[in-house]
Amino acid sequence: MTIALGAHAARLDAVKELRTKDGRRRQQRFAIEGPTMLREALAAGLQFEAVYATAGAWESFGGEAGGVEAPVYIVPDRTLARLSDLETPAGIVAVVPQRLEPPARLFEDGKPLVLLAGIADPGNAGTLLRSAEIFGLDRAIFGRGSVEPHNPKVVRATMGALFRMRTALADPDEFLEAARLNHYTIVAASRQGRPVDGFHFPERCALAIGNERQGVAGWLPRWDLGVAVPQIGEGESLNAAIAGSIIFYELSKRFREN
Repeated sequence: MTIALGAHAARLDAVKELRTKDGRRRQQRFAIEGPTMLREALAAGLQFEAVYATAGAWESFGGEAGGVEAPVYIVPDRTLARLSDLETPAGIVAVVPQRLEPPARLFEDGKPLVLLAGIADPGNAGTLLRSAEIFGLDRAIFGRGSVEPHNPKVVRATMGALFRMRTALADPDEFLEAARLNHYTIVAASRQGRPVDGFHFPERCALAIGNERQGVAGWLPRWDLGVAVPQIGEGESLNAAIAGSIIFYELSKRFREN
């Protein structure tokens, strides 16, 4: 069902608010922008609450044949630009409920998981989720106080991985307690850790990736083992997303061996 919507409709203010962290937290919703991301979300089974699009963008998306069951509001180009987080708006935005789980639930079946421990850069956070999924990990915990999973730049950088992975928010005490109760070994990316090639990853493994300057230590007070990507050439440090991706790949070798 498509509905023409005026530029000053009250519901547009709520959608615009989703561009902010406080707005997303208050509404427990987030926005997905652009036809590619909308299709990824639909394929992952996300339920749209509403879609806002220009007439041209909606037609290009496929119109009523695009698979959207939620109400679709057709708005002028200038109105859509107010809802967009992009410099060049894609012309179509979907509003979706957040699907965060209690952090303890992600530990219950003993599968490896990723902890983003103080990652501040949304591009790095999104790339870490994208790489984690590619290398067989299906759950991630975002540390409170750093970038949150529904930041628009994070959503775009995941390239759809966020829609398919199980995610949670946790503070350090929550995370450590859940790891302890479920007998997980916390493996932190650290320059002082053991080289990742040949590293023996425990079966119940929580991989903690921190930011480039402080590592995990700026967020996580303690961990069990450290793992490092050996550095041969010059350079201060690897980008957090690159280092994490290498570690995920090495862990994936254990999946293939079992």
